Amino acid sequence: MKKSDTVSLRRLPAEWESHDCVLLAWPHEESDWAYMLDEARKCISDVVRAISEEECVMLVGPASLCLPSILEQDFNPRRVRFVDVATNDTWARDFGPITVEVDGSLRLLDFKFNGWGLKFAADKDNLVTSALAKDGRFNASLENRLNFVLEGGSIESDGEGTVLTTAECLLSPNRNGQWSEAKISSYISEAFGAGNVIFLHHGALLGDDTDSHIDTLARLAPHDTILYCGPGEEGNPNYGELVKMRDELTYLRTPDGMPYNLIELPLPETVEIDGEILPATYANFLITPTRILLPTYRQPKADYLASQILKIAFPAHEVVSVDCVPLIRQHGSLHCVTMQLPVGAVAGIENGEWIQTH
Repeated sequence: MKKSDTVSLRRLPAEWESHDCVLLAWPHEESDWAYMLDEARKCISDVVRAISEEECVMLVGPASLCLPSILEQDFNPRRVRFVDVATNDTWARDFGPITVEVDGSLRLLDFKFNGWGLKFAADKDNLVTSALAKDGRFNASLENRLNFVLEGGSIESDGEGTVLTTAECLLSPNRNGQWSEAKISSYISEAFGAGNVIFLHHGALLGDDTDSHIDTLARLAPHDTILYCGPGEEGNPNYGELVKMRDELTYLRTPDGMPYNLIELPLPETVEIDGEILPATYANFLITPTRILLPTYRQPKADYLASQILKIAFPAHEVVSVDCVPLIRQHGSLHCVTMQLPVGAVAGIENGEWIQTH
């Protein structure tokens, strides 16, 4: 058989596998954070510090606006590297590269990012991954997937061939036209080597600009486990859709035909600012090899309960809470501002530290 006739073996690693670093973007004066810039930067700083205690961070943004000399004073230069790249906003989960293994080597998939279905400007964010590649920031090769709109927050992987997503997001007509669920499922299967693509058809949070990203609703965990956002009390405005999602999750089956182990996360009390309900959720956490970074919302009882429940799925992980009320004011949270890059994907890192200037 000719090499060209063989089928490449692909795998989308799980988030809890080892990383080289985590990608974030720094808020600046020309972003939507301008009116609350200090508060936003403090929150991002808290996230960066929590990550950099364990692994490296690549922090991107336009140098002319972000003042990298100040950033270098604020962060450990052995763990945090600033890269001068133009950005619209800070949601690195959705415009950053998605890393897959292809025949044992890493490849960075560069999908099109169109501002969550043409809702917001994304011209600069859409070029971040290719700009970093051209600047020699990656060890892995870049794979052009710009014919397909996909955000990192819209998919979850268990690292073993299952991808979990939502129909509301991936079937949005402002993303990939009139592609059917079957056609998109086939595309996802090919791009990520996923033999088990699962679409949730229920689940939504008021104020969510992403059209129901899976990382606000349900997260895969080891041992066929799904952590999901519970419906809260019956009077909660999100109650109806989240009950339907909970019911739908009970019918899901693993590739072996077994039900998933379901763990319900609490729903924060309604976060409302200036009459607008915001999509606060504890499902929007970041998993690192030894830590869970949990977004909290200044609700001591619910924040604590969420931290304890996470330990059921990740008993060996330390749960680190980060106040994400500033992020939720722009309709996102902690997972949304981060994108992990697996070991071997990034140039200039050795033994968990940056080893070269660039």
